[in-house]
Amino acid sequence: MSNILKCAKCGSYSLQEKCDCGGKRVNSKPPKFSVEDKYGKYRRMYKYENK
Repeated sequence: MSNILKCAKCGSYSLQEKCDCGGKRVNSKPPKFSVEDKYGKYRRMYKYENK
């Protein structure tokens, strides 16, 4: 079963990867939660620098 995809360009949702507007649809679900977050350090650094 496929996940629903969201177009990065126009914001529409569909199951197809290519959008009618010419943009590409990407997975709209957030990554799975993990206590051992491999990239948490980098997300926090980015968030702190871009306040």
